[in-house]
Parts: sequence; C-alpha cells; structure tokens
Amino acid sequence: MSETEPMSIDERRKYIHKIRSRYQKGNKKEKGRLLDEIEAVTGMHRKSVIRLMSGTLSRKKRRQERGRRYGAEVEVAVRVIALSLDYPCAERLQPNLVWMAKHLASHQELIVSEETLEKLGQISCSTLKRVLKRSGRSQPKMATQQPKRPKRVGVHKAYPMRKIPWNETEAGHFEVDLVHHCGEAATGDYVHTIQMVDVTTGWCEIAAVMGRSFRVMKNGFDFMLSRLPIPVVEIHPDNGSEFFNQHLLRFWKQTLVNVEITRSRPYQKNDNCFIEENNHSLIRAYIGHDRFDTQEQLKAIRQLYEHLWLYHNFFQPVMRLQEKIYRNEFQYQRKYDQAKTPYDRLKAKNVLNKNLMKQLDDLRAQTNPIYLREQIDLHITRLLSLPVLDKSETVNIFETLIQEADISVTLSNDLTITVR
Repeated sequence: MSETEPMSIDERRKYIHKIRSRYQKGNKKEKGRLLDEIEAVTGMHRKSVIRLMSGTLSRKKRRQERGRRYGAEVEVAVRVIALSLDYPCAERLQPNLVWMAKHLASHQELIVSEETLEKLGQISCSTLKRVLKRSGRSQPKMATQQPKRPKRVGVHKAYPMRKIPWNETEAGHFEVDLVHHCGEAATGDYVHTIQMVDVTTGWCEIAAVMGRSFRVMKNGFDFMLSRLPIPVVEIHPDNGSEFFNQHLLRFWKQTLVNVEITRSRPYQKNDNCFIEENNHSLIRAYIGHDRFDTQEQLKAIRQLYEHLWLYHNFFQPVMRLQEKIYRNEFQYQRKYDQAKTPYDRLKAKNVLNKNLMKQLDDLRAQTNPIYLREQIDLHITRLLSLPVLDKSETVNIFETLIQEADISVTLSNDLTITVR
C-alpha cells in the first residue's frame, strides 16, 4: 500500500468514528486542532467533516436507486457470447466482448446494433459478473454430468444397529471383528484374524485366515463354531462387507438357525468395546502390527492361537463392569466384580452340560500354565523370524484352509491333547 494512496470511504468513516468522541468532549481550540488533523489525514473538506461530527456516521440509503444502464439486448449478447466461449470468468470475458459479438454476427448467430457494441465495450467486470450470475451456466460441463444410477441399498441396512448392553446377563451374545495383519501396505492377500468375544463371560474364539473372501471367512467361522462350548444367541459385527454379504449372511442363518444378527453404528468403535479391547490385549500385544502374508506365517499364527485360546479362556482372569455410580449427569464411577477366568464365568452361568464341563475341567487340570507361556514365547519368536512373501511368490488359498483333522496342542513336556 502506497503512502500517497487515498483512503477509501470505509477507512475514512472508521477513522472519523474513532476520533469523534474526542471531538465532542473537547473545547473550541481542541476541536479546531482535531479538524485540522482530520482534514490533513482524510483529504476531506472541512465543512464535510463538521457535518459528520455533528450528524450521523451511518451511510444513508439513496432516495432513488439508479436505473439499469444495460438493457435486455446487452444481456442477450453477453449470454450468447459466454455460451460460445464455454462460460469463462468475467475478467476473461470482458476484453473480448466486442470482437466476439462481431464475429458471431458474421455467422448469423447474433444480431447487435452499434449502440449495443458501444455498451459491450464500456461494461465493467463487476457489472458483467452480475449479468453472468443472472444468465450464466445452468448445467455443468458434460464430463461432470454423472448418469443417474439406481440407489443401491447395502444388505447390512436390513439389520438393526445397536450396542450389546454392558450389563448383559445371558451368555451367547458375541461381538465379532476382523483384525488385519497387513503392516503398512494393505495390498494383496495377507493374514486376517477373526475374533468372537462373548460379552457376558469374556470367552474368546480366534482363527487366522488368509484374505477375507467368503470361502476363508466361512472356513474360519466353521472352525470357531465347532469349538464353541455355548450356543450363539447373537452375532454383532461392524458394518464391514466381509461380514455383511449375501453368502456369509446365508451361512450364518443356515448354521445358526435362531441367531440374531445386529451391527454397530458406523465409525463408533465403542459399540464393539469388548472386542476392540481384545484386539489389543489378545492379538496386537503378542504379534504386533507387522505384515504376515505367507503360508508358513499363517501356520505359525494358528499354532500360536491354539495356545493363546487356552491361556486366555482358562487362565486369564477378567473383570466385568458391575455397576455405574453416577455423581452427576456426565460423571460416574465404575465398579467391577471379582476377577474370574472366562471359563469360570461360563461354569457360573450353568450353560455347559456335564460331559463337556468334565472335558474342559480335565483340559485345564492337565495344562501346565508355565510351560504354556513358554510355548507362546517360542511361537512368537519363530513367527517374527519368518520372511514375508516375495514378489515372485504366490499363495494358493485352498491350501490355507483349516483342515477337518484335529489340531493338536502340546500342554506339557510329555502331554499332547486335541482342542477340537
């Protein structure tokens, strides 16, 4: 901004507004000195300044608005010229109005008089912007005009959104989630962990699969459901397409006839808070966030998960929220019950038949937790030492499926039992 550049009307009014209170409070000599200063700063006539100081500083509305200088013929010409040039901005259009009008007239696209040509040469950018706003482009460019497609309603819309209550007392309400082991790049096929957590007891089922196609997801759920000691009352995943597709929904309904299928709200992790907590404590805390994408890594993860399944369900005490004591509308204190293992909570619910309970009691009695913990560490060390998939290698998904044969777990130095 130059020192010689004159002040705008708004700047002059703001300056006079700031100094007006001093002018009204001053004596005759002080008022004269202030008038000299204002006259020198703003460049206004002294009488104009006195009128503003004595009257009002608000801008007065015109008694009569100015009429339109450019009539309908000019607007028609501007509209035709803008259309022919694909509606450029006013700054690009204004210098080219006259010659373009003559050019279009020579092709019989426009009829213009000498008066209209003269006005097209005089029109300002500001006026041209207002004209273009009234008569500008009504349709977007062809490339941006997307065809109208039928609105697709996802299959998950048919299933209600809800949150399994934290004080649910019935066993069998399972939160379901999928953990990705892709590292930093989610490209290609890699190992996923399917997890099911019972909200009431904390009983957890985990299975490692390669990819997330229907075939491997069904295989993983078949394995977990065959080992599950209690019936499934509710399945509660997030809104991912790996869960909500026609094939897996049909599988759930055929395998679990009376199951209730619900879902969490999009982008609300707290709706699946129990399984989100397990994603860290049961999976990420042991194998981290690295990428696993080979068949050898998948085999190692499955062996690790068999030990973690025993370790978590039979030996890891978990606390369950028992009560919320509200101090006010927004603050409350959490009160937890006595820590118990998920298996002990299942036994307390009386949902296990006697034969199954005896088998599980024997399984825990025969398990050496110290040896089990050492085996977990060994499997983690072996897993992290395995290389990732080379670019020239491929994995046959059919070879990664969990086989019908029982999976064995070594529980002590000289004891091996099956867990299926």
